[in-house]
Amino acid sequence: MAAGGRGGSEEGELGEFLEYMDRLRNYERSGVPRGAGTDSDDGFDLGRMRRLLRRLGDPHTHYPAVHIAGTKGKGSTAAFLSNIMREQGYKVGCYSSPHLLTIRERISVGERGGPVSAALLRDLFDHAKEAIDESMESENGALTHFEVFTALSFLLFSRENVDFAIVEAGLGGARDATNVIRNSELAASVITTIGKEHLAALGGSLQSIAVAKSGIIKEGRPVVIGGPFSTEVEQIFRDRAFLTQSPVISACDAGVRSITTCIGWDYAKPYQSCDIVVKISNDTPLSMELHDVKLQLLGDHQRQNAVTASCTALCLRQLGWDLSDASIRAGLEKTQLPGRSQFLTQDEASALGLDGASTILIDGAHTEASAKALSDVIRTVEPEGPLALIIGMADDKEHLAFTAQLLSGRRPDVVLLTEARIAGGTARSLPASSLRDIWIGVAHDQGIECADIGVVTSDRIGHLAAASSDKPTPMMIGCGDGPFSHDLMKAASRLLHGVRRVEGGGAGAPAGLICVAGSLHMVSSVLRQLEQQ
Repeated sequence: MAAGGRGGSEEGELGEFLEYMDRLRNYERSGVPRGAGTDSDDGFDLGRMRRLLRRLGDPHTHYPAVHIAGTKGKGSTAAFLSNIMREQGYKVGCYSSPHLLTIRERISVGERGGPVSAALLRDLFDHAKEAIDESMESENGALTHFEVFTALSFLLFSRENVDFAIVEAGLGGARDATNVIRNSELAASVITTIGKEHLAALGGSLQSIAVAKSGIIKEGRPVVIGGPFSTEVEQIFRDRAFLTQSPVISACDAGVRSITTCIGWDYAKPYQSCDIVVKISNDTPLSMELHDVKLQLLGDHQRQNAVTASCTALCLRQLGWDLSDASIRAGLEKTQLPGRSQFLTQDEASALGLDGASTILIDGAHTEASAKALSDVIRTVEPEGPLALIIGMADDKEHLAFTAQLLSGRRPDVVLLTEARIAGGTARSLPASSLRDIWIGVAHDQGIECADIGVVTSDRIGHLAAASSDKPTPMMIGCGDGPFSHDLMKAASRLLHGVRRVEGGGAGAPAGLICVAGSLHMVSSVLRQLEQQ
């Protein structure tokens, strides 16, 4: 995602650095080549990354690390684990991607977390620039944006003398730029989930994706697998672990139990209260029992991520790290991530020009699995009342499966399709008209009556809202008239107002929900507009 945004005054200190990074090849902007994440001749060249790190003094060898891969859940798991270790008093470096508002979000360092400061990142770049330039010349300009920033994060962790690093893989595992961590520094590997995202780049099948991600399992070091996985996929991990003589800890082991007991609200924001019990008695015995853990990250999938992070923490404890049950609880409860089932406050909604009549939910869901998770969150937290979805997606996602999952949940009253700005432009965004055709087609396949309301412009919205309030209407599907902005949220709010009138919504009736999803770039747009108000 485009750099800049949050902390605009701080970003001004990074002008030279951001200009330098923008000149590098950026696959987040252009899309990942076919086979690039596979352990084959088509895969990324890890030798290039190792040579760059050698020029920087091999900083990745100066501290122990947990390496996390997975289709979904790796960012949440990394955040959970980082906070657990910080609660115990460790100085933690965490590297993740992508970012929402500023590239500084990808690196957090120290006992409190939060994005690395612009001053620290600028000084780091000034220190490393000569070595990066030399490497760029020797590699004929082939170094990528992700490789350079990953190397800088490793260097920062070394210069800051972190006790521990938590490193999230970018794509796949085997050929990802982060997969230079040696078994001598690796405390444990973690694989969260397997799904079909980046299918072409990772070999074309779930099995090839699993093989690519299993590449982070290292000789003699334990691996924590999240799941749940199919038998075939899990066997791929276990076969790799057998070859590397790596103990396997499964977050879906029969001795691991978790349940959400209730949904509560604190300062107008929901949380899920969970019980998490781990009683594993195999080669790596783990034990913990936590009740009434208040997770700010919502949904069964986030509870499973919390379980995976807990099993990793218990694995580290078994390896000799000082980690108490109290720190695990506190770290889980402290963790929140922008754009993951994030409910805006009423003040935030008002800042976007919305009337406060509807609850606003923003979520970066863009795969079939994450659409199901989002649908479950909507059904759990807002089971009744009018519902509007605002969706924008990249052109390489599972559009049909994503749509089918959302329409299998609570039936929306309004669906507005738009174009997400991806890395500063719409070149990789699926046109809103194409999304509309997909949604109408899937709705018909599912027997859902819908009405195409065309392009939703400011001069038409009053008429559309009035028409929707005259009589019950089928699900309305329309398009924005340009790249996504909060004006489309205002349009959704007015359309829902008409739906509420038809349904006889009185003072005690559910206010309704507007959900923005389809891409973290959509979330980024909402948050950026919020900060500009």
